[in-house]
Amino acid sequence: MREEPSDSPVAPARSRFCSVCGEQSPSRARFCWNCGSPLPESLDARDDERRLVTVLFCDLVGFTARSDGADPEDVRGTLRAFHPLVQREIDAHGGVVNQFVGDGVLALFGSPVAHE
Repeated sequence: MREEPSDSPVAPARSRFCSVCGEQSPSRARFCWNCGSPLPESLDARDDERRLVTVLFCDLVGFTARSDGADPEDVRGTLRAFHPLVQREIDAHGGVVNQFVGDGVLALFGSPVAHE
């Protein structure tokens, strides 16, 4: 039977956290995938830590109904104004935006650095 490499999607992958920006990178990375800083030689002990994380999802009320009859340029304009605004607010409160999906925003608080 063939053994899967540690970074394959089948095997559980270990990861490292950058000491500069806190971004998570796969164990095979030698440099942070976010800021380019060198990663420590050994895996960060924080991988095995249990911590409380808060997940926030928010979106614009009525955006879908308003967008149905609007020009695509107007919809993009609304999102271009919304995304930086919500990004600044989440950053200001110690959170990290995980992803933007249309008018939806998924943010994490307490990860990768705990706020205890």
